[in-house]
Amino acid sequence: MTKPTGTHDTSLAASDVEMTHRQVLEALSGLLTAMFVAMLSGTIVANALPRIIGDLGGNQSQYTWVVTATLLAATATTPIWGKLSDRMSKKLLVQLSICVFVLGSVLAGFSQNTEMLIGFRVLQGLGMGGLQALVQIVLGSMVSPRQRGRYMGYFGAVMAVATVGGPLLGGVIVDSPLGWRWCFWVGAPVAVVALILLQKTLHLPVLTADTPIDWKGALLIPGGISVLLVWVSLAGGDFAWVSWPSAAFVFGALALIVAAVVVERRVPDPVVPPRLMRQPTMVYAIVASVAVGTAMFGSSVFLGQYFQIARGHSPTEAGLLMLPMIAGLMLATTITGQLVTRTGKWKRFLVGGTFFVVAGLAMLGTIDHATPLWRVGIFMAVMGIGVGSTMQNLILAVQNGLDYRDLGAGTSTVTFFRTLGGAAGVSVLGAVVAARVSALIAEGLAGTPGASEATQSGGSTSLDVASMPPQVRTVVEHAYGDATALVFLISAALAVIGFVAVLFMRETSLRTTIGFTASSPDAQAPDEQPVRT
Repeated sequence: MTKPTGTHDTSLAASDVEMTHRQVLEALSGLLTAMFVAMLSGTIVANALPRIIGDLGGNQSQYTWVVTATLLAATATTPIWGKLSDRMSKKLLVQLSICVFVLGSVLAGFSQNTEMLIGFRVLQGLGMGGLQALVQIVLGSMVSPRQRGRYMGYFGAVMAVATVGGPLLGGVIVDSPLGWRWCFWVGAPVAVVALILLQKTLHLPVLTADTPIDWKGALLIPGGISVLLVWVSLAGGDFAWVSWPSAAFVFGALALIVAAVVVERRVPDPVVPPRLMRQPTMVYAIVASVAVGTAMFGSSVFLGQYFQIARGHSPTEAGLLMLPMIAGLMLATTITGQLVTRTGKWKRFLVGGTFFVVAGLAMLGTIDHATPLWRVGIFMAVMGIGVGSTMQNLILAVQNGLDYRDLGAGTSTVTFFRTLGGAAGVSVLGAVVAARVSALIAEGLAGTPGASEATQSGGSTSLDVASMPPQVRTVVEHAYGDATALVFLISAALAVIGFVAVLFMRETSLRTTIGFTASSPDAQAPDEQPVRT
């Protein structure tokens, strides 16, 4: 179907692509597979990292960067992927992001040192950023917000399994004869299957635009965010938080961000349309997404480290110990998705979800090296329920207020800030852990022979605990166990802000159409022209 350029009926492009339940399920087969691969790539190394970094001769700072590099790349490019989906083939973009991810994964498996690994993880992040945003956008292009809850529950379940099940799979691979390199290679065949399924099952119209692409915004936005995240990652370790290098990083990041705001207000088709930021629901959802991102990514990274280094469990055992979080996530996201579709209400689940996130993080903030594991399991389950009830419904609340032409930009903006919360959270919290561990080790090993083996150059804590003398090893294990609690206390304080933001969100009825109708006051004359592919 072709529509004349300039018409005021923004719903035509949307209603023309609405699918039957069977068609949606067929298309979901490829999308869910792609989503699983994307999320798995970010979490499968969580429990394998201590072994990987130890094998490659890395330290605590590099440990954090292996995770941060991927999240940083995914965060910086998410708005670009989203905006491109509003003006070209969503199907082609999903397939392209899968190919980029597979290339990065294969190369990461051949890494010979931590520097190579971090570099290839950046390439992985480029593809992961596209997949995280695009699968949500594609789903929004297929079904209305009222019916979207039931399908978003499937996405949430997949994200739950990949987010917390990834560390379990990674632990099994590391403990097997395959070795840690297969943590990066195992997702490649699954990604190829996703490509084939998408080619056969996904058919959507393409919105073309007469306006030029906002290349300035596409460069300035990720540039400013990247500089800011690099500063957060390096400050406190390579240089002091209050220092000339810190000032240079902050000034450079702010200059790029200010320039991006100026550009976005002037170009005809910006990467992040300023009109979206005038919607209160969007603003509150962004604040809450940062808190959820910090909890979701930070928990899998630092809990895996806690179970292995502080409690002495193998990577496989560490993954099994995180099963309560998997169960909480899966149950919460699936059940709330069905209830949202049935009732048309979403705010109650966001309020309850963010409350559980705060409660779970606060309880995890009380653990140490001697906390009973059954108690840690309960705390993780509580947090899992909170994250599962929140992450998908935040996207749904935002998409409910978006027209079809803004679906990509709006969805990717929320996803961007969720990933930003994860990237910044892992970076800052990693620096907190490193500093706290170093202080506890120095205190515990004062005057002890062989204490120098607990640290490496620059004061970074070594993760090769097995090679340390028994007395030193015990102090290091206790230090990691006691320092991890501080990570969750800080995360809980951030989550409180997200809880307050959700309280201020105004609930609106979920639409039964994908786009606004022609009579809607929000419908504006678009420049896009849908083309069937």
